[in-house]
This record gives sequence, structure tokens and C-alpha cells, in this order.
Amino acid sequence: MQADATIERIDIQALARSLRANRGLAAKADIGAVARRLGLSGRSLTPVGDDCAAIEDGDGHLLFAIEGFMNEFVAGDPWFAGWCGVMVNVSDIAAMGGRPIAIIDALWADGEAEAAPILDGMRAASQRFGVPIVGGHTNIRTDRAQLSVAILGRASRLLTSFDARPGDRLVAAIDLRGRYREPFSNWEAATDTPAARLRGDLELLPRIAEAGLAHAAKDISQGGLVGTAAMLAECSGVGIVIDVEAAPRPAGVALDRWLTTFPSYGYLIAVRPANVGAVTRLFAERHIAAADIGAVHAGGAVSIRHGGAVETIWDFAANPLLGCGPRESAA
Repeated sequence: MQADATIERIDIQALARSLRANRGLAAKADIGAVARRLGLSGRSLTPVGDDCAAIEDGDGHLLFAIEGFMNEFVAGDPWFAGWCGVMVNVSDIAAMGGRPIAIIDALWADGEAEAAPILDGMRAASQRFGVPIVGGHTNIRTDRAQLSVAILGRASRLLTSFDARPGDRLVAAIDLRGRYREPFSNWEAATDTPAARLRGDLELLPRIAEAGLAHAAKDISQGGLVGTAAMLAECSGVGIVIDVEAAPRPAGVALDRWLTTFPSYGYLIAVRPANVGAVTRLFAERHIAAADIGAVHAGGAVSIRHGGAVETIWDFAANPLLGCGPRESAA
């Protein structure tokens, strides 16, 4: 919970307008256009809309994920972009109840000097998270730096974006022991963290999956907490109401910025009410803030609530986001 005990006045209508205009949320809608062009949906062999593609393999699943980074981010903070190439992919694997195996990258740059800090960041993260970089593609004779990183992992039991059910509670777990990596809205809580703690914190997600404490989860991404909840809701064909006051938040951080922040460690987990205590305790034991922040219900919208006021952020019936929900897939 927010460490600051003062009562905060929240204009929920203004907050809702700000969230609807979030660039990160709008960018998620681009996924739907690409998926339609490729003929993919939530009913594909590997359903689109999850943090990773999951391929059945023996008694578990192989997990594949890839991340590409905005040019201005790579140019503005190249070392951290390289670090994030590893970190966000490892987070995607964990979000599906998996453990990472190996990473490959594709890097473009204007010379070795421009490529160096990106590669240094990747190498540092690879060592800290304990995930080897095993190959990739390099071109350092281009006009600008660009980066994409892919990962392979494995899960014995999945957490997915498609299995949140009415009656679940939405748990948010976020490592608040960090700071903003200005000027971007990235909450950085990893680069100075010991390797053992990083790896142990990530291990909580497969533990939750394998214990059957939850079946649905997503890592909080560029769309922020509310945008990530929207993706989870659409894929599962449910509605979600988020109590914005309940969301774990660092003291002194404005709510509108925090709800659109990309944390280095942050997850939304749909949990049956009886399991909420067990799940939040696992995170609390590792000093990670975790709280029940709202309800999953039968419906087709994501809303925020403050006191008695409720504002809809995204109505899937009026405007699909990813286009990967059950209704779109059936159509």
C-alpha cells in the first residue's frame, strides 16, 4: 500500500481521461491490427495476447517471447535498454509461470561505439539474472541504434491471460524498492539488486502456478497497471474494476503517473478469494508489496473506482483493444 498516510484528493474523471490517453495503452491496440493481418487470434494454436507463446512439449510448455524497444529509449539510455532487453523478457517468462532458458538478440547500430553500452547492459543483466545469451544478429553499419531481444523458457504449469474468471480477485505485486529512470516512466528496481534476490523474486511466479494458487497473470508492461489489466480482461472475456487507492504505490509518486508506469518487477494475478492471503504472503515474505486491488466480474469493460465513483477506461464491446478476446476469436 502507499506509504504516505495523508489523504489524497483524486479527481477520478480527470484520472480516467489521463489513462484513456496513455500512449502505452494506445500502442497495445496496434497488436490487434498485426494479429488480424497474420490471421492469428485467441483460438490459434498458440493464442495471441499472452506474455509468451506457449507450445505444448512433453509434460509442460516451451515459452517464446520477444521484445523490441522504442528508438528514443535505446538512444536516450542505451545501457539500460540493453539491460531491459534481458529483464523484460525474463519477466514475461515468469508471468506465465515459467523459468528462462536462453536469450538471443538482434542489434543494429552506427558503429561499435554506439553498440557498446547496449551490449554491456545486456551482458550485465544476463549475468545477474543467470540467463545466457546464446546468439543473435548484429549489424553495426546502420544509421541508428535499434534493439530486439527474444527468449526461450519452460513452464510445467501455466499462468495465462485467458483464464481469469468472474469472482476472482485481482492481486497486484510490485517491487517498490526503486526509483524512476528519468525521463521515462520506468520504475527501476533491479540494476543494483543482488542476483540471488532477483532470481528468488522471479521464482515466486512459477511457485504460485505449480501450487495451483492462480491460473491467470500478466506482467505489468508499457501500458501500466490499468492497461495491463485491460489486456488481461479482454483475453479472458471478463470485466475488471480496479480500486485505485488499493494499488501498491511508492510514497510521493503521483497516482496518474504511477498507474501508467512500467515497473521492473510488477505483476497482476487473478486469484480465487480463498487464495488471496496465501499469494500476498508469498510476496510479503520477500518484501514485495502485494495487495488485492479489485474484482474480476462478468462483463466487458475495465474501470477504475475511487470511493463511490466508477469510471470506465476501456469498453471492449465498443472498441476492442488487442482483438484477441473470446468474442473476437469466435467471430
